[in-house]
Amino acid sequence: MKFVLIFGPQAVGKMTVGHELEMISDLKLFHNHMTIELLAPYFGFSSEMWGLSDKFRQDIFEATAASKLYGMIFTYVWGFDLQSDWDYVDKICGIFEAQGADVYFVELEADLEERIERNKTPHRLEHKPTKRDITFSEQDLKQTMEQHRLNSLEGEIKKENYLRINNTKINAREVAEIIKNRFAL
Repeated sequence: MKFVLIFGPQAVGKMTVGHELEMISDLKLFHNHMTIELLAPYFGFSSEMWGLSDKFRQDIFEATAASKLYGMIFTYVWGFDLQSDWDYVDKICGIFEAQGADVYFVELEADLEERIERNKTPHRLEHKPTKRDITFSEQDLKQTMEQHRLNSLEGEIKKENYLRINNTKINAREVAEIIKNRFAL
């Protein structure tokens, strides 16, 4: 079993890279908005929505880790200044590690201007209806970046299977190929 965690700030390309990696490997993509988009129409961005999202994700992680699947890709916006996010990453990785899975960390970073453009792409908007209010989505992207540190500091992630990619000028297929080749997926 393989568990690939792709993380980085909003609109950096996590889901798009995940889709590309899914197409060139036997991994299955479970992007973070799959639970958000299911629950937001009912609960908005409330504590109920986040609580249910966490429960659904945990159940999916546990079922996947215990399955015969080759592996899973999960995307996540990780606030490096939030201990709760560090704890969450440890928790979900632990689910897979407890079943003997190999865990891979892929951090994406891109310039703000590029992320603002990616925030409007048809692919993103197709898969993330809650991002279709571009004005609100762009404001949230900037505000979250001001409130939290969404990329790691040099040497902060000490995992053996860790790769950091600045994908400002690299398309998603190329990034997926880099990930696949680096980790022999």
